[in-house]
Amino acid sequence: MNGRTVLERFPAGGPRGSWPAEEFANARRLEGLPAEVVMDLATDMFLVIVRAGGAAGDVAA
Repeated sequence: MNGRTVLERFPAGGPRGSWPAEEFANARRLEGLPAEVVMDLATDMFLVIVRAGGAAGDVAA
């Protein structure tokens, strides 16, 4: 997955009923960033990202 900036990483095994990655992404969207949550299967982490061309710039992480 190229052309994206990773804003934050969250473990996939969070407490039941807790969605910290979605909450973080929603807060960034309220700030005007087109943040989205994707799953990185290799590390078993949820990543909050902004794709290239978004308000966060074109830096890939």
